[in-house]
Amino acid sequence: MSRFKRADQMDSLAGFRTEKTEPAVPYGLLKAARKSGQLNLSGRGLTDVPQDVYRLNIDTPEEAQQNVSFGASDRWWEQTDLTKLLLSSNQLTKLSDDIRLLPALTTLDLHDNQLSSLPNTLGELQELQQLRLSHNQLRSLPVEVCALKNLCSLTLQKNLLEILPEELGQLENLTQLDLSSNHLKGLPSSLGRLACLQTLNLSHNQLSCLPDCLAQLSNVKLLDCSNNQLTDIPASISEMTALEQLYLRHNKLRLLPKLPAPALKELYVGNNQIEQLETEKLACLSAISLLELRDNKIKILPEQITLLSTLTRLDLTNNDIATLPATLSLLPNLKVLLLEGNPLRGIRRDLLTKGTNELLKYLRGRIKEEPEKADEGTTAMTLPSQARVNVHNIKTLKLLEYSEKQAGEIPDELFDAAADQNVTTVNFSKNQLTSTPPRLAEFLSSISDINLSFNRLTSCSDVCKFLQLMHIDLRNNQLSDLPSEMKNLTKLRSIILNYNRFNSFPEVLYQIISLETVLLGNNQVGKVDPHCLIKMVNLSTLDLSNNDLLNVPPELGLCTSLRCLSLEGNPFRTPRAAIVAKGTDAVLEYLRDRIPT
Repeated sequence: MSRFKRADQMDSLAGFRTEKTEPAVPYGLLKAARKSGQLNLSGRGLTDVPQDVYRLNIDTPEEAQQNVSFGASDRWWEQTDLTKLLLSSNQLTKLSDDIRLLPALTTLDLHDNQLSSLPNTLGELQELQQLRLSHNQLRSLPVEVCALKNLCSLTLQKNLLEILPEELGQLENLTQLDLSSNHLKGLPSSLGRLACLQTLNLSHNQLSCLPDCLAQLSNVKLLDCSNNQLTDIPASISEMTALEQLYLRHNKLRLLPKLPAPALKELYVGNNQIEQLETEKLACLSAISLLELRDNKIKILPEQITLLSTLTRLDLTNNDIATLPATLSLLPNLKVLLLEGNPLRGIRRDLLTKGTNELLKYLRGRIKEEPEKADEGTTAMTLPSQARVNVHNIKTLKLLEYSEKQAGEIPDELFDAAADQNVTTVNFSKNQLTSTPPRLAEFLSSISDINLSFNRLTSCSDVCKFLQLMHIDLRNNQLSDLPSEMKNLTKLRSIILNYNRFNSFPEVLYQIISLETVLLGNNQVGKVDPHCLIKMVNLSTLDLSNNDLLNVPPELGLCTSLRCLSLEGNPFRTPRAAIVAKGTDAVLEYLRDRIPT
C-alpha cells in the first residue's frame, strides 16, 4: 500500500513545468529607471550585468506588448536616457562591450567588484563625468578610457595597476584623480597636462621619486604621496602655485624638503627619517599653518622655528628632542604644540599635560628680555568688542577662540563675527562650559580641531556631528564615557582625555581606525582590551599613566604600531618599574616574551 500511496502523491506534471526564477534585476527597478534616468544595482550579488540593463533604452518594455491602456505616468515611449548606473559592491568579473548601448551615462560606479579588465567600448561613453573603479583587480587602464573628454572624477584606488598609459594626459577636464593603493613605480610624463586637476592621490604605491611634470599642475590643491619610497622631493614641486595640502607621511625622507610653494598651508611629513630641520627650508614655509613632524628622528628644534609666524599647529610627537628653545613661545599664532614621546629634560611632565598655553607661558618666562605683561589684559586703546572678538584670527587663521574667560557660555557676537568664514580651529578651553555651544554647529563642514579642555563637560555627544574633525582636546572635564556615535569621526587622529572620570578604555575608540594618539592619563581606567588595540593599526601614542591598571595583558606587546606607551603610576606589579623606565620598546618586548605559547 505504501508504494501506491507514494505514487498518488507524486506530481504527474512535474516534468513539464519550468522553474520560475526571480530576475536578477526586478522589473520595477527598470521601469523606474526609465523615468528617472538612474539605476542603483549596488550590493545585489551580481556576477554579470543582465542584458536588459544594457538595452534599457533600446528594447520595447514588457508592458508595451500587452493589450493594456497607459496612464500619464506609464508612457514608456516618454522614457529618459539612463545617465547614472551604480553597480558597486557586486561580484562582477567583467563588463560587456554592450556598455556602449548606454551613451548618455554621466556616472558609472563599478567600485568594489572583481574586474580584472575593462572593455574598449568604455571609451564611447563620451558624456561620462564620473568613473569609479576602486577596489577591483585591474592591472592596466585601457587607452580608450583616456578619450573620455568630459571625465571630471576618476577613482582607481585599491587595484593592481603597475603602469599608466601615456594618453592619460588627454583627460583635460579631470579635477579628481585617485591612484592610491596600487603598484605604481612611475608616472607618465603626460600627467602634467591635466590642467584642471585639483586633487591627486598617489599614496600607498611604490614610487621612489616624483616626476618634474607635477610642477605643471597649477590648480592642484591637495597632493597625497604618503606611504611610498620617496627619498627626496624635487624642487620643482614648489611651482604648484595652488598647492595647499601636501602629504608625505611614511616615506624615506631624511631631510625636510625645500618647499617655497606660496599657498602651502599644511605639510605632513610624519613617519620618515628626518634628523634635522634646516633653517633655509623652514624659511621657505611662508604660509604654513600646520606642520606635522611626528615619528621622525629630530634631535634639535632650531631657534629659527620662529620664522614660521603663521604656524598654528606643530606636531613633534615621538622624536628625540631633549630641549626646547624658549623662543618657541614667540610664535604669535601657535595654538597647538604636541610633544608626547620625546625625552624632554628640564620640563616637568605635569607641565606637559597642562596643555599648549601653559607650556608656552613657561617658555616665555625663560626669555629674560621679555616684559612680564607685554600682551596681557586690555589696554586703553583696545575697544571692548576687540577684546572679546579677535577678527584677525577668525579671517586669517580661521581660528575661533574664546579661552581663559571662565565663562558659562560663548557670546553670540563671536559666532556672528565668524559667519560665512570656514573656521577650522576652535579653542574654548578654560571656561565653565557644561555642554558644547549649540552655535558651533554652524561650522560643521569645516572644523577639524576642537579644544574644549578645562571645562565642566559631562557629555560630548554634539562633537560627533563634526565629521571633518581630526583633533579634539577634552582634558580636565567630567567625562565618564564617550558616545557610540563618535565612531563616525573617521578622520579623527588624536584625542586627549586626561584628567576625566573614565573607569575603562572607551569602547568606541577601538572602532576609530584612524586614531594615532590617545591620551587617557590620570583617570581610573582599570583594563584595556589588547585584541581590540591591535586592530588600531595607526595608533602610535597611548598614554595610560596614573590609572588603576592592576595588570598589563601580555598581548599588548603585539601592538607593534606603538611608538610611545605610558604606563607609569598604575598599581600593577609586572612589568616592574625598572622595565617601564626603559621605555616603550623594552616594555613591549617584555610583554611579548610572556605571551602563552
